[in-house]
Amino acid sequence: MSDPWIRTFFIGRATAEILLEKLEDAVTDVLSEVGKAEADWRDGLRQFTEAVITRAEAEQAETLADLSAEGYTARTPAASKDVQRNIDELRAEVARLRSELQRFRNQEAT
Repeated sequence: MSDPWIRTFFIGRATAEILLEKLEDAVTDVLSEVGKAEADWRDGLRQFTEAVITRAEAEQAETLADLSAEGYTARTPAASKDVQRNIDELRAEVARLRSELQRFRNQEAT
């Protein structure tokens, strides 16, 4: 009578061990795939970053070459303020012209 119980115990134990081994293999495979995916993602991000930086540097060099050819010099903070002041004046002038144009259109409509 104890023989079938002992056999059942060892069959259950062997089943549990095999299932744990298969689970371990599955978890290892999943973690391996996740590691590969992460490495691929990081590599892709690195390549993208390098491409962006390369293009930005090329455009910067081209722009600086064009500016040098046209006789422009690097702007100082004071020159930058002058540029901002000019932009503000131009915007104000555009606003005045728009209001004059609107007034002219209103006079024509009546």
